[in-house]
Amino acid sequence: MNLPAGSRNPAGKGTSVARLEGPWTHRDVAANGARFHIAEAGDGPLVLLLHGFPQFWWTWRHQLTALAEAGFRAVAMDLRGVGGSDRTPRGYDPGNLALDVTGVIRSLGEPDAALVGHDLGGYLAWTAAAMRPKLIRRLAVCSMPHPRRWRTAMLTDLRQSKSGGYIWGFQRPWLPERQLVADDAEMVGKLIREWSGPRLPDEHDVSVYRRAMQIPSTAHCAVEPYRWMVRSMARPDGIQFNRRMKRPVRVPTLQLHGSLDPAVGSRSVAGSGEFVEAPYRWRLFDGLGHFPHEEDPAAFSTELINWLKDPEPDR
Repeated sequence: MNLPAGSRNPAGKGTSVARLEGPWTHRDVAANGARFHIAEAGDGPLVLLLHGFPQFWWTWRHQLTALAEAGFRAVAMDLRGVGGSDRTPRGYDPGNLALDVTGVIRSLGEPDAALVGHDLGGYLAWTAAAMRPKLIRRLAVCSMPHPRRWRTAMLTDLRQSKSGGYIWGFQRPWLPERQLVADDAEMVGKLIREWSGPRLPDEHDVSVYRRAMQIPSTAHCAVEPYRWMVRSMARPDGIQFNRRMKRPVRVPTLQLHGSLDPAVGSRSVAGSGEFVEAPYRWRLFDGLGHFPHEEDPAAFSTELINWLKDPEPDR
């Protein structure tokens, strides 16, 4: 899809769903040559929340309020090409997307942030912590292994390769975008239901994600990072990125995962700690799927906040 540089959607279709009302405020910030929409609540140390696929900032609605009440400045951003952020023609490789994240931290006027990422957002959180360690105070990753573990699992683990079949399907031109928005983005609802545990998502919540995917150009931008991940595996840029990810993460790290996650297996995530040269804590949520922060928001928020406040996270 040929998008104009800096393409944005400030007043067109989808503006209302990208800026849902609640106990938070909306605004735009400039970073890394683009404009990013954020929702924020509370005051205190910055906690920056990164959403995954096929979602947008709203996936963190429960944590925004919980973190604010716990004394943090909670900010959920829309990644490049999604929600209320700019849809640019390029820039969907993880290195550049991670610079979006660290650029937003600087634009918010903070010296650093605790970075919390889910799914694709977790992939970018790992990347940002390796690329710009001085800007990341702590790291929490949900439903996503370290990028090197993800690559190995997708290439060598038949079970994980099958679970991630949607990523292989994204490599086709044009068709994935059309499938994502067909029938009022029914595929988005299908993926969320299939990846969730027994605590199925509310139909209203699913409808919000379906509407957000139908914002013009979103479907294309949402699959571009996955196209890069696969197509670059044998290219110089992908090989270089994989080497860069050998850099150890040197900040306290919390790994969160649902025991019933059908999209990313627990054994694919296991071993990510070998890339962390700092206190590393593993938390498995029994009976939850790919979206622990939405399936059991109270348990997830409690675990996250307790860890963020723990002065000795290596215990």
